[in-house]
Amino acid sequence: MIELRDVAKAYQTEKSHTWAIGNVSINIPEGEFVSIVGPSGCGKSTLLNMIAGFLEPTSGTIKVDGELIKGALHPSLGYIFQKDTLLPWYTVQKNVALGLRFQGVAEHQVKDKVAELLELGHLAGFENAYPHQLSGGMRRRVALLMSLAVEPRILLLDEPFGALDTHTKTHLHRELIDIWRKLGQTIVMVTHDLDEAITLSDRVVVLSSPPSQVLLDERINIPHPRDVFSLRESAEFLTHFQSIWGVLGQQFRAVA
Repeated sequence: MIELRDVAKAYQTEKSHTWAIGNVSINIPEGEFVSIVGPSGCGKSTLLNMIAGFLEPTSGTIKVDGELIKGALHPSLGYIFQKDTLLPWYTVQKNVALGLRFQGVAEHQVKDKVAELLELGHLAGFENAYPHQLSGGMRRRVALLMSLAVEPRILLLDEPFGALDTHTKTHLHRELIDIWRKLGQTIVMVTHDLDEAITLSDRVVVLSSPPSQVLLDERINIPHPRDVFSLRESAEFLTHFQSIWGVLGQQFRAVA
């Protein structure tokens, strides 16, 4: 579904090139949930933005659904940013419906689809609320439903829960897993939270300090359904945490 081959990214400065991404190759099959972690400044979001088509790689190739990415968001993709992109003058219902109306979907279908999504995201009853009337967690759910409304086959998540408290974040983890298992999208998430990455993902990819390379690509062998509230207490979780932290921790020490 997503193929990165020898991808590198350099930024031009006054005197030279600064390499953010050195050489990264990753293959992500359809339906997998993959998290990308690494030290601050290692190019995690840059990599996600290249997959989305917002940035072009300096070298290498990126394919989504078999097609080369050439500077435009692929129709199979949905993108959720670090900060929600809700329109403050629109209600929850209108925000979720925005992409459908942009696509020219018939109004009765829009109404049915939005109702279905609000039920899925546990937001039924908040149709006429405005973003400023919602909690942070509810705003993140609306942002997720906005992307899901246009039925993307791939979701790109850029630290979607970073600003939330642990309690809210954990509840959203459960809801994201439930939605993913029901709808079957391919998900790529950038996160600085290793607990979050292990809890949600099929695989965790660790990037090095820049110029970034893949240091570890670890499959998370924890079966579904996962109880996000007790998972961290399991032996399997601890084994994966120690394995990944053994690599990731060295990168943090190197840039300290």
